[in-house]
Amino acid sequence: MRTHLQHFINGEWVDSTGSETIDVLNPATEEVIGQISNGTTEDLDKAVAAARAAFPAFSRTTKEERIELLNRIADEYEKRKDDIVEVITEELGAPLSISEKVHYTLGLAHYRQAAKELETFEFTETRGGKVIRKEAIGVSGLITPWNFPTNQASTKIASALAAGSTVVLKPSELTPFAAIILAEIFQAAGVPKGVFNLVNGNGEVVGNGISSHPDIDFVSFTGSGPVGQKITENAAKHIKKVALELGGKSPMVILDDYDTKKAAKIAVSALVLNSGQVCSAATRTLVPKSKLEEFTEAVKEVLPNFPVGDPQNESSFMGPLVSEKQYNRVQGYIEKGLEEGATLVVGGTGKPEGLDQGYYVKPTVFANVKNDMVIAQEEIFGPVMSIITYEDLDEAIEIANDTVYGLAGYVVGEDEEKVEKVASSIRAGLITVNDAPFDFSASFGGYKQSGIGREWGVFGIEEYLEIKSVVGVRVGVPS
Repeated sequence: MRTHLQHFINGEWVDSTGSETIDVLNPATEEVIGQISNGTTEDLDKAVAAARAAFPAFSRTTKEERIELLNRIADEYEKRKDDIVEVITEELGAPLSISEKVHYTLGLAHYRQAAKELETFEFTETRGGKVIRKEAIGVSGLITPWNFPTNQASTKIASALAAGSTVVLKPSELTPFAAIILAEIFQAAGVPKGVFNLVNGNGEVVGNGISSHPDIDFVSFTGSGPVGQKITENAAKHIKKVALELGGKSPMVILDDYDTKKAAKIAVSALVLNSGQVCSAATRTLVPKSKLEEFTEAVKEVLPNFPVGDPQNESSFMGPLVSEKQYNRVQGYIEKGLEEGATLVVGGTGKPEGLDQGYYVKPTVFANVKNDMVIAQEEIFGPVMSIITYEDLDEAIEIANDTVYGLAGYVVGEDEEKVEKVASSIRAGLITVNDAPFDFSASFGGYKQSGIGREWGVFGIEEYLEIKSVVGVRVGVPS
């Protein structure tokens, strides 16, 4: 049992002012693996006060000092690799290989990348007779989701620290223990007191408290659209800046000149990563109408290479979904797809054979999907693919953009001119061509209802800055 009933405030682990606790489950076994404190308004007030008190001194540190701090954090993070992999496998249900190669690696990359970006980042710029200053925004409230416990927290924290802003973090109550390890890492790295604060708890109290707190200057949230809307409404009462990374229904446009089996492998791997619990997952696969049968057969051939199983088994690529609620949600969408008349290629309702305990689902692929079907328009957040056909490239682009979302897009093809046309035409924040690897200096964020603002690299740092113009006198500030 992992029992951690304290919050990390002003550089110390402190008891909660409340007595309520929250059970944390292992989604593979459905058993309680630990408890956290359900934080109170008073706990949050203490954390915000600590962050505000630490801000003046931390915001005046030089970028060289912050580069050193970020690299110390990364060094300490590397020392805790085994602990991070173990805890993410337990609380999220991610297979060991995914916890290591994806979750651990992504978290580490953001601290190293932020330090690298700072090396050439200019906080003061002279333009003619004026000086442009980029100054830390203040106390930043970070609300992170359960699907990427280290990645989402780390990209926000690294950017905030690089900018000179102090933070209060509320991780998801479903996967809180990875954030607790992060707090221990920051303590070991010598992050100054009050610069990083962690308050566990539910969204109703701590999440709403962060977005509506008068002493928090900026809120960065990753999660669902409805919650993002609520956060925006709360923040508007104090005219505070908000960055939102929300849902997605990302298209993968497969061109007719690409090897079908290779395309199927790319499409399936993009669908089932993290058990499909990825906001940027390619859940709408657009294929030429003439290649539909060939592609569906290739998908059926490729899918067994991504087995569902016990997260502790090294051979498993997919584990369970994170909770019973998430399991029921995905089952409901699969049933809806059948009701709407889509053709079930593989998968379906219920659990995979031999996996009766745990929130496991069958990777499910539908063909003959129309883009106005519910399964093609709403974010399912599970391993459910909708195969949609198109006649020509213009129709493919039209279908790709026929959604309220715009987080990501994917293009698979050989003809560079056609690939460029699709990539430049999809209205989304991140376009990946031919299964290109992560680039942490790129920006991540969405168009339309997929969000506001950007994360990763220099783009993430800029979210935590205010811009000031000084006119009439040539002055500078420490970097």
